[in-house]
Amino acid sequence: MNPSTIVMTKELSAGSSRSGGEQLQNSNPAPLSRYESQKRRDWNTFGQYLKNQRPPVPLSQCNCNHVLEFLRYLDQFGKTKVHLHGCVFFGQPDPPAPCTCPLRQAWGSLDALIGRLRAAYEENGGSPENNPFGNGAIRLYLREVKECQAKARGIPYKKKKKRKLNNNSIKPIAAGVGASADQHKNLMQAS
Repeated sequence: MNPSTIVMTKELSAGSSRSGGEQLQNSNPAPLSRYESQKRRDWNTFGQYLKNQRPPVPLSQCNCNHVLEFLRYLDQFGKTKVHLHGCVFFGQPDPPAPCTCPLRQAWGSLDALIGRLRAAYEENGGSPENNPFGNGAIRLYLREVKECQAKARGIPYKKKKKRKLNNNSIKPIAAGVGASADQHKNLMQAS
């Protein structure tokens, strides 16, 4: 039995005066979404990382340098092979044999992690203006990781250009809609 259930049971057994229309709220909150669970887990992991520093770093003293160190620390648990410049497989997306190049965290994983931690920081009382996860140095680091991993795998990341809206394609649709409305109006009047 969890503590909140015990408290509610004690209140009822103590004869608290509740009106008949008032109901006890459920002591168990709705289950968290996958995103919310991951965000909480990431936030707790980052908090534990700060506590394990020598000396421990309080969250109020955390800055972008601590975040960068955390991202580098996570590389040791990565599963993405990033070929070094001297490797014979550098620039090949599908190397034919294994090599000794290091495993790193994938850029996409780091990017998603920073997004979750940025949101968690603000949800836990941090101000958006002082959010170390939104610092320009973090965005620069992520961009460098993305480019480095792309070159090492031989896959260019090209920024997608915005497509211009073609006004000519809109007019016939609008004219067709207008014609349909007129036809509909004529049919309604005829009946």
